[in-house]
Amino acid sequence: MSSQIRLRLLPTTRCLYDKPIQVKVSHLRSRQVVTIKASSTDEKGVLFSSSATYRADGNGDIDLVRDASLSGSYVGVEPMGLLRTLKPNTLNTYFYKNKALEPHTVKFSVHDEEQDQILAEAINERLLMADGVSRVSVKEGNFHGVLFTPPGTGPFPAVLDLCTFMSERRAALLANKGFVVLTLPVFQEKLGNLKMLALDPFEEAINFLLQQQKVGSKRIGIIARSKAADVALSLAAFVPGVETVVWINGCSANSVLPLFYKKRQILPALKFDTKKFIPTQSGAVIAKYAMDDPLKEENRATVIPIEQANTNFLFVASEDDLNWDCNIYKMEMEERLKRHGKKNFESVCYPRAGHFLEPPYTPFCSSSGNMFVKMQIMWGGEPRAHAAAEVHLWKKIQGFLRSHVSCDPVQLTDLN
Repeated sequence: MSSQIRLRLLPTTRCLYDKPIQVKVSHLRSRQVVTIKASSTDEKGVLFSSSATYRADGNGDIDLVRDASLSGSYVGVEPMGLLRTLKPNTLNTYFYKNKALEPHTVKFSVHDEEQDQILAEAINERLLMADGVSRVSVKEGNFHGVLFTPPGTGPFPAVLDLCTFMSERRAALLANKGFVVLTLPVFQEKLGNLKMLALDPFEEAINFLLQQQKVGSKRIGIIARSKAADVALSLAAFVPGVETVVWINGCSANSVLPLFYKKRQILPALKFDTKKFIPTQSGAVIAKYAMDDPLKEENRATVIPIEQANTNFLFVASEDDLNWDCNIYKMEMEERLKRHGKKNFESVCYPRAGHFLEPPYTPFCSSSGNMFVKMQIMWGGEPRAHAAAEVHLWKKIQGFLRSHVSCDPVQLTDLN
């Protein structure tokens, strides 16, 4: 490596996961062409990598905020493009980064491809937990999860982060923003053993969350995506204590499994037909049109009666979601609430985004395995537009939760 050439990650090499960095290279030759590479290994040991070719300016400098990539994993000006385009060598692979205690570590390097030489390197540690945030594993009654609590005395508003399968990432990042967050998976046992789903464990989780010493809100907010999103709607409709629901790319009906509450079935399951899956060249299938229509007479009993909820809703739909026809579900819920004279909702739609809307700067995933059908599923999305949607949505979620999940006195401290 050259002792003169510098690769800088600004403002620091350590930052929170949802914060952008500025990548700068200096002391190159005037107009020198180099390749900047990024690599990261996920929690399953899979290596993800990306690269982009840049030409230095007359002073020998490259600034990814200013300069356009000429070729590689992306083309054009995209300051965080190397993170968005991190990909494995195998198709249909999701980037697993779900444990909050371990940072997302990314190695950046500058290469002279003609000389087959590494010119400079730097490591970026992207932290999921800010200083002072606590993480406690919770196993109470019929649920298990992880509780994240901001530093300070509070009081703080409470959020239940429902994941279809367990992930700590979003919950930890929300705790950094001044929320007490309990994250738990919708499926607390193996899918093969499940014949139904019950709301009772989630009601226990809501009560547990509201009893936390630093929680000052009388009711909670819920954030959920995919199958977890219809569980969130059902909690709002049937269980006390839900102030707000952020519904992301889900269904307006109770899907897959019948839903029970207090030992009786409250909603039958909306089913899907695997014969309606559309195959693709990658080996993954498009499942968007496989779900039965909830508005057909024979399926209407599966529709979740959100019109009876005293809850503020944020409906988020990606138009290019290839897993759910979620924009249709979003519009149906909007129309139904309007017919009942309700104004307790906001909506946002992202035209070229896919199913997996994550916190910002997560490697884009176009397809991966689906635990329900044990097949590879296309998630959809144009990568660059999808990444922009994630940045916008993350700010939107925080603002919505701050507005509607309140405590007295309000104390929301962003720890960034």
